[in-house]
Amino acid sequence: MSNIRKEFLELLRTDEEFRYAVAGLLGLEEILRKLDMHGAILAKYGEELMKLREDMNKGFARHDEELMKLREDMIHGFELIEKRLSSIEHYIERTSLTFEEEAFEVISGKLERIGIKIALKRLTLPDLEINVYGETNEICIIGEVTTRAGIRIVVKMDEKAKELMNKHPELIRPKMIKILYTMWITEEAIEEAKKRGVWVLKTTKELTPLILSDI
Repeated sequence: MSNIRKEFLELLRTDEEFRYAVAGLLGLEEILRKLDMHGAILAKYGEELMKLREDMNKGFARHDEELMKLREDMIHGFELIEKRLSSIEHYIERTSLTFEEEAFEVISGKLERIGIKIALKRLTLPDLEINVYGETNEICIIGEVTTRAGIRIVVKMDEKAKELMNKHPELIRPKMIKILYTMWITEEAIEEAKKRGVWVLKTTKELTPLILSDI
């Protein structure tokens, strides 16, 4: 009996047809077939899941590479922008210096033609900076140089003159000429300059009359 049992179990383990025959006798054949079918389906799903996982890993790897490249491109772009801004700043500094030198020459020439010979310079004080300053025994020049001017610039220039009078009266003379030298100015700013007695000049013409103010 023991040997028969061993042979029976061995056949169940190794012989599929015998196994189904026994299962059929026991009413389990259909169940086993379905289990085998489900096992095959699960195995297929397992393979598909493994492939999907591999594809996802590859996708993440590509995504990481793209992000790294994008980061490098952004860094390179920022470096180019910084270089461009630096070049623009240097250009503006060179242009501003040239424009300021031009302003000194034009203003000096116009003043000399009406009998006022005066050396102009930039005045830098601890608490105040004046673009254009000059003085004789009787007259002081206070001016601003800017490529574009609106009302705010005119007001600022006039306030600088008042600030210089209040804080540094030793630099003020009995008469004062307030000057604004510019390439472009709004009509509103011109009207404001007239009200405040500011002489507005461009390279080729005077936009407001020169006023020699008594202090």
